[in-house]
Amino acid sequence: MNFTEFNQTDFCLQFHCPERSVSTAVYVLLYVSAAAVVLLTVCGNLLIIISVCHFKQLHTPTNMLILSLAVSDFLVGVFVIPIAIMWMIESCWIFNRVFCICFMLSSYVLTSTSIYNIALIAVDRYFALSNPFLYTKAVSVNTMCFVVLGDWFVLLIYNIALQYFSGTLKNIVTCPGDCFLLLNEAWSLVDLLFTFVFPLTVIIILYALVFIIAKKHATAIRELNAQSSKNATGSKSERKAAKVLGILVSVFLVCLFPYFIYSLLGNVTEIEVESFQKLLVLVYLNSTINPVIYALFYPWFRRCVKLVLTFQIFRTDSALTKVL
Repeated sequence: MNFTEFNQTDFCLQFHCPERSVSTAVYVLLYVSAAAVVLLTVCGNLLIIISVCHFKQLHTPTNMLILSLAVSDFLVGVFVIPIAIMWMIESCWIFNRVFCICFMLSSYVLTSTSIYNIALIAVDRYFALSNPFLYTKAVSVNTMCFVVLGDWFVLLIYNIALQYFSGTLKNIVTCPGDCFLLLNEAWSLVDLLFTFVFPLTVIIILYALVFIIAKKHATAIRELNAQSSKNATGSKSERKAAKVLGILVSVFLVCLFPYFIYSLLGNVTEIEVESFQKLLVLVYLNSTINPVIYALFYPWFRRCVKLVLTFQIFRTDSALTKVL
């Protein structure tokens, strides 16, 4: 999420807060819609967090990655989406410089964390399908929790280092009505490679391999005899999980790729504030869509939601309830 460094004075002269051109009714409708998006993002991801944390049957290595993704999406819904949508509706940054820096830092950290969570899910699914016996022995819930915490820590340190060494305090645009971090060409390239190119390459390559393996498993499973029905069921379950997570990744790529392409072209084309805002909001809206995907494709999530909303999780031993 950056722009190549350019003359800040020229940028400020080119930018101004436009007068509101929509009626009061449309203006109110936009804010009501924004509130609905924020509410769906926060509540949907909160339900995922509660479900995975509460029900012991969901304490699996893969679900620890889903939990990590839900936490980052939840924080995006709380700290990033409201400000981003407000900025887009107003077509103007209405907060001060300090708030701008905090918004940029939280946006950087949470967005990059979501991207790497998706990449880790791709690694997890590939490992589980390509080496199921080794995966069962080597990957535990504790191991995955350590990986997740390490992922958050590394990305937090990276983004703080990026802000520090790239001179964020000097390069934050502070002209009236605007909030952008300006990076020079070197830091812009580093951030693009680390935040987008590397994880996206991992995601695309590994999921291509996952679907190749899943196709081979589908062929092999038809050749299994009745004695191997138990193993067949297990393999089918793994393939189904890979398929659902593949949908999750596909939606993620659809939300991310427009901004990714815009970032690549941003070095050779002029910056358009409105286009940048819309593509950035599209990236954030992926955090809203993810719980909807879980609700549509994961029966366990629908069962958990029912138990949570009916307050059955407060019953004795509710954590041992079978949801799978």
